[in-house]
Order: sequence, then C-alpha cells, then structure tokens
Amino acid sequence: MTEKLVIVGAGVAGVNAATKLVDNGFPGENITIIDMGKDPYRRPYSEVMTGFLGAGGWSDGKLTYHTAIGGHMSKYCGEEKAMELFDEVINNFKRFHPKPEEVQCSNPVAEPDFIKPYFGLRLFPVWHVGTDYLHEIGKNWYDFLVDKGVEFIWETKVTSIDFDQQELFIGEEETFINPKNWPISYDRLIFAVGKSGIDFGKQLADDYTLPTEPKPVQIGVRFEAPQKHFQKLIDISYDFKLYRKFDEGVSLRSFCTNNNAAYVAVEETYGNHSYNGHAKKDEAFRNDMTNFGILMEIPGIDEPFKWSRDLVKKVNKEGTGLFYSPTRKPSTTSEGETVSAVTIDEMDEIRDAFQGYYKYIDDFIDDMKKVFPTLGDDWGVYVPEVKYLSPEPLVDYDTLALIDYNNVHFVGDALSARGITVSGAQGNYVAEWVLQCMEDAEYIEHGDIINW
Repeated sequence: MTEKLVIVGAGVAGVNAATKLVDNGFPGENITIIDMGKDPYRRPYSEVMTGFLGAGGWSDGKLTYHTAIGGHMSKYCGEEKAMELFDEVINNFKRFHPKPEEVQCSNPVAEPDFIKPYFGLRLFPVWHVGTDYLHEIGKNWYDFLVDKGVEFIWETKVTSIDFDQQELFIGEEETFINPKNWPISYDRLIFAVGKSGIDFGKQLADDYTLPTEPKPVQIGVRFEAPQKHFQKLIDISYDFKLYRKFDEGVSLRSFCTNNNAAYVAVEETYGNHSYNGHAKKDEAFRNDMTNFGILMEIPGIDEPFKWSRDLVKKVNKEGTGLFYSPTRKPSTTSEGETVSAVTIDEMDEIRDAFQGYYKYIDDFIDDMKKVFPTLGDDWGVYVPEVKYLSPEPLVDYDTLALIDYNNVHFVGDALSARGITVSGAQGNYVAEWVLQCMEDAEYIEHGDIINW
C-alpha cells in the first residue's frame, strides 16, 4: 500500500518533489497538490506570487549554482549531495524547456581590482533559463504531472492543519464548495508554501509550539539605473553580487541582478506592495536597464517577521510602494505600464521607517558612485524589497521533517530557502527520503512482516 501524500504549495519545491516521486515509481494518483493560485494555462503574467512554479519559477530565469547562495542546503546533506540535488533541479528546467540548448551557465572566476576597495564580489556559477521561456516550461511540466495522475487543487487556501489527526482544512467550512472532501487526510505532508504562505507557517509554529531558529531581518530596496553604468562589471559577472559587512553586524548585498531587458516587478504580499525584478530574453524587450535588490541582513531584531511587516506597511502609500530618484521617473513594466509606485521628492519618511538602518543603504549607493563613476544621480530606488523570513522550524537533517512529526516535511520558503535552486533541491531531498521509505516498506512487506 502506497501512502497518500499531500503537498501544500505548487511552487518550485513542491513541483520538484512530485516530479522526482513519479519519476521513480510513486503513483501520481496518490499525490495531491494544493495552491492558492492558478495552473500555468490560466495564470496571468502579472500574477507573480501564487500558482504553478511559484514566484521564482514564473518570473525569474536564473538558477544559482553554489551552496553559499540562497539558503543552507549543504548543512542538511553536505556539499557533494547538495550539488547533486541542484543538478536535478537544473535538469528539470532543461527537461521541460522548449529550447533546452539555450540554457547557459555563466561562471565568473576573477574578482576585479576596481571592486575590491569598496565591495566584496561573490562569484559563483549561474544557469540562465530565460524568463521568456518560463511559462512554456510551466505548461510542459504541469502537463507531465497531470498525465502521471497527480491531482491539483487550484485557487484554494489551506487554513489549518491538524498534525495529530493528519488532516488539513480548506477555506471556511460554511463556504466550502465540496463538503464531502473536507477535511483532506494525508499519510505524509510536504509543506512547500512560498512567500504568500509564510505567515501560515508561523501560525503553525505558534499553534504547535514548534522549536524554531530565529532568522535575521532581510529588507531593502530595488535599485534601478541604465545598464551602461555597470557594463564593466556585467561583462565579468552577469548576475553580480556586491557585498558589504559593517562592524555593527549588519551586512548588505546586491541581489537578483537583471540586465539588458530588465524590468522592475511589483509583488503583493499580505495586502502590501514590495518590489522585485526580472529580465526578458527576447531582444524586442531590450531597454538597456539594470535592476537589483540592495538587501540588508539585520541580526538581533526582536520578532523580525513582525518588524519587517510593520516597516513595509509604513512605506506603502495609496495602496502601493514608494519611488525615489534624484533625476529619474518610475520605469515601465514589460507590459508597457508604469511601475506602480508613489513618487516622493525627499527620503525622510523612508529613513524614518527604517529606524536608522537606511544609512547602510545610503553608504552602499555612495560607494557604488565611486566604483561606477558615470552613475552619479542617474538612478532610482523602489521601496521596499523584502524577504519575509519567519523563525525557521527545526527539522531532522536527514528528512527535513519536524522534530515531533516525522511525516510532516518543511521545504522552500517555509524552511528559509531564498532561491529557485535551493527550494527545488529541498523538495528533491524529501522525495528521495519518501522513495527510500517506500523501498524499505516493500522489502518488509515481501518479508511478511508489516507494510508502512
């Protein structure tokens, strides 16, 4: 008897897990995936937070290929195994890619001297899938899983989970469309929510008093400027990551760099706007702009999740975020619409909201002007960019299962992954464990002892 597996979240982590399972003989009809968004055929381009392949797999096309970036995969399984799991994620994106030959890897090897006086430059390989292909990849991948019998429940929010009774509840009972399927039971659960479900993960941690590891605040801005100012560095490292660390323990990094056809994107989480970015591969979209996040990591904040939420609320005005530039206006999206933002002339309200921490971003930008002397005042910032990291639940390193519930596995954003490759690798890691359990159970069953 094969167990019933439920995956909460159809993002990169959950989808990779399901794919590895069905590839290795786990019956697809025993897998149910629940997501608040839509399938890739009905998901609008602008709906970047929920739906098949989550946020990263829908609007970003860069897969980082190093264990020091995007979350701590190697701490669970070691360097060699982590890289093996990364390869599986990358191969899946190639497998469902309409033109896999166009997936390329950049691998800068030398830190340039002109950076060194002001920044560290983190160099690592990056696989470039191509944003323009992500939606076709999603359709091909989705069709594969459906053909394998995987059940998807779309536009549905899981509101509570009973770990003891192994049941999860969808929506409110009085409004649930199909009561005969309520609640949904499971033998094993993979909790693979994205950014939009981080508050739910925190709720579960509180409800079950799960042991957790506090995480630092990660917040900042999305910086945008004409690409020409950064071309010297882009030629060395396309997805460059500038890095600074201050004596006070605060560190800053540039994050998710987009070039050539680079666009700022609005994300809506918990009813507030924040910013991210993506790049198009099609030359028709070329705008010769560069954008990247400037993210601060701030340790030692009490209730970092709440602190970040409160800050984001303060820098939202008239239902959207803020834009500041000494000389520029907000840019347009890849659909030709002005990026949603309220333009401000002074930075005082932003600095007040950041409670003294914005001085580090000011220093970062001032030093960029020294390293890239043509930059001057030819730039703008969209405020805020944020990575919500709720306290990370402590898990068994071999299974990523909760300490007190060995059939509940946390992966992806729910386990503080901060990138496509790490999220997918965590999903594959859990799938590998489930397959091993299945193999062991079959061995025991054939030995006339017991099954599952």
